[in-house]
Amino acid sequence: MPPSKPVGIDLGTTFSAIAYLDETGKPVTIPNREGELTTPSAILFEEDNIVVGREAIRAALTDPGKVVQFIKREVGTPRYRYRVGQKNYTPEELSAMILKKLKQDAERKIGPIEDAVITVPAYFDDTRRKATQDAGRIAGLNVLDIINEPTAAALAYGMGKLGNDEVALVYDLGGGTFDVTLVQISGRKIQMRATDGDVRLGGKEWDDRILNYVAEKFMEETGENPRDDAQSHNELAERVEEAKRALSERRKVRIPCSHAGRRLSVELTKDEFEHLTEDLLGRTEMTTQLVLEQSGLSWDAVNRVLLVGGSTRMPMVRSMLELITGKEPDASLPADEVVAWGAAIHAGIRSLRKPGGARGFTAKVIKELKDVVEINVNSHSLGIAAFDPKTKKRVNAIIIKKNTPLPHSAKRLFKTPPADGKAAALRIRVLEGESKDPDACIQIGECLVKLPADLAGGSPIQISFSYDESGRIGVHALDMTRGREAKTEIIRDTGMSNSQIDKATADLSQAELE
Repeated sequence: MPPSKPVGIDLGTTFSAIAYLDETGKPVTIPNREGELTTPSAILFEEDNIVVGREAIRAALTDPGKVVQFIKREVGTPRYRYRVGQKNYTPEELSAMILKKLKQDAERKIGPIEDAVITVPAYFDDTRRKATQDAGRIAGLNVLDIINEPTAAALAYGMGKLGNDEVALVYDLGGGTFDVTLVQISGRKIQMRATDGDVRLGGKEWDDRILNYVAEKFMEETGENPRDDAQSHNELAERVEEAKRALSERRKVRIPCSHAGRRLSVELTKDEFEHLTEDLLGRTEMTTQLVLEQSGLSWDAVNRVLLVGGSTRMPMVRSMLELITGKEPDASLPADEVVAWGAAIHAGIRSLRKPGGARGFTAKVIKELKDVVEINVNSHSLGIAAFDPKTKKRVNAIIIKKNTPLPHSAKRLFKTPPADGKAAALRIRVLEGESKDPDACIQIGECLVKLPADLAGGSPIQISFSYDESGRIGVHALDMTRGREAKTEIIRDTGMSNSQIDKATADLSQAELE
């Protein structure tokens, strides 16, 4: 049996895609069973079937209560559950259904799939990254790595530029998230310089502005609110998305709205649309300027501005970027596929590092990939909750600053409780975020260092906090008195346990997704 091919997966808010490297090393998007290069990230729960993709989108117009969408926005949310009958599904389980659909459809084209790299927004915190890895595991994938979406896009672009020296800004505006990353290509090294973003800013926000505009006009005319009925709302949302795409080419459109037996057609001009959403565009502009500032570079040092994500097709985006950068944005790679392409390239690179990982690759591909160096940065500062003797308050003591090249670790020395204390462990709150206030940061969980019963009070314990290459957090502790590793674990506030993941994996393995 030929070796399985590693794949790259863009697990998107609105659409997802899967790609692999062909025998020449070129990334290729694998179409789904319906022949589409991208699969809508929507799930329909019928009585005996789970349907992922285009049919789920259609069903949302008639049976909205049976369809779940925009799951990516809930990844890492501890209390989110989607209830179907007597069963509650976590975001990890729902994401796994989309991943399994991509996997099983791709296997019809290229054979068995085991290894995968899955992309995440650059601004995803550790909780969301773990949840994405867990979703891949539930879907039956061996997740080689998690890679940032702009990093993947830059990799897809940069592979053709290796050997050159170039700085590119990747502006990634998708259906539900926004990231901007500054990338430096030097020889065969692709290094991220700075990144920032917003996990709740994407094309959906632009859609919602149009939808609310039309709904308000409808209410003025009829006294009825189409947003109050799920079916009317979803029908209007579909018309709104069509109108938004049309406004990329036309000066004005008419948007039909039906609800409670009444119909209305509302005109919307391109100028009105841009006015309705200028603050959204402004938020992306502010983030873009912030990333440039954090990198320490000027626009003169940036050679290229790369467009990634379907929402970058809006003319207002391109006009804004050209105005602030002085450069015409580069849309030479397909906005909906380039992230999956980069993930496939990264999957190939990671595969070659495994024992026997070169099987299935030609000598040409091995030569192309083996010397590529990727350096990522962390999107959030890593800190701990510490006591400030001056203010007598707990503060976020940052240990690893945002935009530090990865992997990276930092050490801190702690003392065990006094000899007369009863504590059997050191407990340290682990945080991600920039605020000095621990409560304003993302609490990853509690680092628990178990102490030997005979260790004297006040003994030094060295704790190493780290980010790995994929932005995941690790903690290690050393008993300085004896020079031995101390037992350490992060007790996370959110996420699925190993036993829960195993059960979800077994349950989904029995399902054939349509």
